[in-house]
Amino acid sequence: MNIEEAKEKLQKYGQEHVLKYYSELSDSEKQELLAQVEDTDFAVLANCKNLGHADKRGEFAPLAALQVSEIEKRKDEFTKLGVETIKAGKVAAVLLAGGMGTRLGSDNPKGMYDIGITKPVYIFQRIIENLLDTVKQADGTYIRLFIMTSEKNNDATVNFLKEKNFFGYPEDKITFFKQEMAPASDYDGKVYMESKSRISTSPNGNAGWYSSLLKAGLRDVIVKEGIEWIDIFAVDNVLQRIADPCFVGATVAAKVSCGAKVVRKNAPDEKVGVMCLEDGKPSIVEYYELSQEMMDAKDENGDPAYNYGVILNYMFNEKALYEIAQKELPLHVVEKKIPYIDENANLVKPETPNGCKFEQLVLDMIHMLDTCLPYEVVREHEFAPIKNKTGVDSVESARELCKKNGIEL
Repeated sequence: MNIEEAKEKLQKYGQEHVLKYYSELSDSEKQELLAQVEDTDFAVLANCKNLGHADKRGEFAPLAALQVSEIEKRKDEFTKLGVETIKAGKVAAVLLAGGMGTRLGSDNPKGMYDIGITKPVYIFQRIIENLLDTVKQADGTYIRLFIMTSEKNNDATVNFLKEKNFFGYPEDKITFFKQEMAPASDYDGKVYMESKSRISTSPNGNAGWYSSLLKAGLRDVIVKEGIEWIDIFAVDNVLQRIADPCFVGATVAAKVSCGAKVVRKNAPDEKVGVMCLEDGKPSIVEYYELSQEMMDAKDENGDPAYNYGVILNYMFNEKALYEIAQKELPLHVVEKKIPYIDENANLVKPETPNGCKFEQLVLDMIHMLDTCLPYEVVREHEFAPIKNKTGVDSVESARELCKKNGIEL
């Protein structure tokens, strides 16, 4: 894109201020800014008007999970089918690793954080060790691992994993791609600048992984390798089992479009999204959307009807994903604190929310599918998220859970 084309595009969306300092930039900065203008979808900024006006949700109903007791009874059957599916090369995994360790007090990618006590044990290391357990169960069959980074942490992530020899995972089975970014703006839809040469952006939400994978041209790899199932999971849960054969087998046996790992809630008001039906299709109801009536509802066994919280570990049928990718996912407008440069080009780091970010969420992806199997896992064995340095869902709590599971730190 040249300067005239950039001016034309920016004028169309009322964002001419992006080029305010263009004449002061170095040649490389000019090229980077023009490339960013070309890649940025400014059309999303019109959604600022929807801030505070969430899409109206449909009618909720409970969705029963495949419970641990039933899974135990059929464990051999599910595991056998899962191992066969993995050995046939039909399963891949996608690690969502675009985040930084800011809340943990680190300037590095979150996966580089060291949770070790007597020796270094990195979050990335724990994830890959968990995946190697699956490889062992599948008689040494390595599955394709896609790692989604972001423009902010890609180089550091790639360099770190190469330096650590991918913690024993074969490099030729790992493929990196970057998550697409969305522009961040003030409440009037004017995009913020984070520097004279850079538009302020943020990742496009936890449903953006598949569109980003497609944009990176990686569906060719999926088709060529005959991959039919993709397990997506977040970087911060250091206990999760990845593409474990029992989960794979249960999902395949159920003939569904998606499997979702869930845990029993530890309290009716626990702050987790819950699997449900919405207008007869699978969905997730957020904790703040649960009415008292829903929290009090019971199933036929007398247990809470809305009892299974999602842990961001889903097994998707790739063909079903590709079909829904041709449609438009809803866009969520989120109010956030966005650093920006003021009219004098001074960097401002606001202490209160000052604008909008735009995200697509995995719950909408699931709701566009026809079927989903909630698959219960034992919280103490598979759910140790690291979101904070101390307290709930923290480095401290994850260390305790790792120790309980016999993992040496």
